[in-house]
Amino acid sequence: MRRAAAIAILAAALIAGAPGRASDTSPADKPRVEIVTSDVDRFFALADDPALAAAPDALAARYLAAPSPGLVEFMALRRITPERLAKALRDKPDVFRDARRCAGLLGDVRTRLVAATDRLAEIYPAAQFPPITIAIGRASSAGVGNNKGVYIGLEQLCMAKFIEADDEDRFVHIIAHEYVHVQQPLAQVESADDTVLHAAVVEGAAEFVTEQMTGSVAYPLLHQWTRGREKELETAFVAEKDGKANGSRWLYNQQGKDGWPGDLGYWVGYRIAKAHYNRAPDKAAAIKAIIEMRDPTAFLAESGWSPGIKL
Repeated sequence: MRRAAAIAILAAALIAGAPGRASDTSPADKPRVEIVTSDVDRFFALADDPALAAAPDALAARYLAAPSPGLVEFMALRRITPERLAKALRDKPDVFRDARRCAGLLGDVRTRLVAATDRLAEIYPAAQFPPITIAIGRASSAGVGNNKGVYIGLEQLCMAKFIEADDEDRFVHIIAHEYVHVQQPLAQVESADDTVLHAAVVEGAAEFVTEQMTGSVAYPLLHQWTRGREKELETAFVAEKDGKANGSRWLYNQQGKDGWPGDLGYWVGYRIAKAHYNRAPDKAAAIKAIIEMRDPTAFLAESGWSPGIKL
C-alpha cells in the first residue's frame, strides 16, 4: 500500500469509542501506541439512525463534522469530503454494511497491535510511535501513513481478502506493515521516478520487519504463489529492476492480471531484506540497516541476494 498512492504510525491506547473514560492502568502499564477507533464507533452510531441511514448526504456530513485528528489527516491525504463519502455510501452500500463485521474485531486487533509495537521497540530501539487511526473512509484507500501516524480505512481493508483471507490477521499485519513505513527514511519521500528496485526494497523491508513484529508478513498469499518459482521470477525482476515502479508489473498494480499477482515486488524485496539479515552476524544492526536503508542499489549489493537464493 503506497504511502501517497497506497502508504507510514502507533503512542498510549484509547479505549475505543470512550473518549475521556478513566484508564484502568497506571502510566507505566499504558501501551506506547495510541490506537484511535472512535470514528468507527461514531459512524455506526449515526448509521443506526434510520433517517440518516436512508440519507447518505446527511450521514456523510454528520460523520465528517466532528472527526478525530487522525481522520482530519486521513481526509486530507485521501481527499475524503462529505460529497465523496456520500457518493461511496450510495454506490457501495454492501462495503459499508460489511465493515461492521470488521469493526467487531477491533478489540482483538488492538491487543495484537500493542504486542507488535512492543516487539518493534525491542528489535529497533530507535522506533518512533505516533498514533494509529482506524476510521471509515470513502472506500478508496485501505491505508496510508506519514510521520504523524497511520490512517486505516476500515471499510476498504475489510474487503481486501485478496491480501489475506483472515480479517483479523489482515488488519494486524497490514497495519504493522504501514507502521514500519513510518520508521523508514525512504518511505517519507516518494517520487514518480522511483525504480522497481527502490520501491521493492522499501516495501520488502517493511514486510520483513512486519514478520519480526507479528510472526507473519502482510502479504502471505504472494509467498504461496511464488513457491518453487523463485529463480524464474527473480531473474525476471533483475531484468526489470531499473524501470519505473509506477506502471510496472511489480508494484502498485492492485490485484494484478493475467495470472500475475499484484505487488509481487513486495515478495522480492522481502527476500532481499531477509538475505541481508541472514548474512549479518549482528542481527540488531541488521534490523537497523534494513529500516534505515537509504541506498537501494548499495543495499542490494551488500545483501548477498541472488535470484533463487535459498533462504
